[in-house]
Amino acid sequence: MSETRATTPAFPPGRYGRRRSGRRRPVLPIIALAVVLAASALLSVRLYERYGQLDYRAQIVGWQEPTDTRMIIKFTVRVPAGRSASCVLRARDFEGNEVGQRTAVVSPEPGETTIRAEEPVDTTERASVGDVIRCQPAG
Repeated sequence: MSETRATTPAFPPGRYGRRRSGRRRPVLPIIALAVVLAASALLSVRLYERYGQLDYRAQIVGWQEPTDTRMIIKFTVRVPAGRSASCVLRARDFEGNEVGQRTAVVSPEPGETTIRAEEPVDTTERASVGDVIRCQPAG
């Protein structure tokens, strides 16, 4: 039985240039990681400012029997005290296609934080479903 030992190769001096130590400085990956983290943080802040407004919570209550040209959508909106909300309402047909959309500004009674509203949405054909897409601060 023979035994082989692992050894590092021996190169003639000066023939292949200077040998590197094998350890590289990870400067480029660190810079790239910093740029990606900064971009992610900026994107998160922007998206939160746009879509993270949890003070304005809308909930669909229902709708009245629609006509061929109009649907009345009933909904509630929770708002901070004394503030109004601007809500985007949508009417869709049986297949899910949008047939009408409207932005409605609703205000609470003095001292209230919940708004109960019924708003009409004009439609291009008979709608079957009403939605509240989003509510945000009015103005």
